[in-house]
Amino acid sequence: DLYLIHWPIAFKYVDIDPNKRGYDNEDIDNSNGGELIDPTVSVAETWSAMEDLVDKGLVRHIGVSNFPVSLLHELMTSCRVKPAVNQVEIHPYLQQTKLLNYCAARGVHVQAYSPLGTPGYKENDEPSILDDPVLKDMAKKKAVTVGQLALAWSLQRGCSVTPKSVSDHRQKENLASAKVSLTDEEMQEFAQLDRGYRFFRPEDWWGAMAL
Repeated sequence: DLYLIHWPIAFKYVDIDPNKRGYDNEDIDNSNGGELIDPTVSVAETWSAMEDLVDKGLVRHIGVSNFPVSLLHELMTSCRVKPAVNQVEIHPYLQQTKLLNYCAARGVHVQAYSPLGTPGYKENDEPSILDDPVLKDMAKKKAVTVGQLALAWSLQRGCSVTPKSVSDHRQKENLASAKVSLTDEEMQEFAQLDRGYRFFRPEDWWGAMAL
């Protein structure tokens, strides 16, 4: 249904077993500190190949992920098939309002990944959205969890969300966030929490080759 360019860069071919899920060494996903990035392949070339997949009926929709306004704008000046989705990191500490507004103006849906700030993967010294005092106080007043509150905030901004959970209880809790409504005043309180903080930082993985 939806096929995405995961990052706005190309990687050199790495031989993997298609019958095996995951890697023995997860460092392969970090492109060996940027050495596996292929700077000779443009976004336009990759997108043209994606459009061919649509033409052949192999995929219904194509989109991008981790594209800032400048790259999305450049792509859309020449594409035949418009990106259906831009999947990006969005949460109360990284609100990406300018990008959200641009996508709305161009008719590109925004999907927020890590909408709760990756509580299971973050480093110990990184901030915790689920422990934010402002959100904890607001959630208590509304008789919901902080997680539900954060998901409801993204939904109310027009994003779809991709929270991860292996717990049936958490999954039901996440789905119930669609019934939570925030007032204008509460949305403004959320706006004050933006600190431009990224939990996913390509420069940590790819060094000088990071965009």
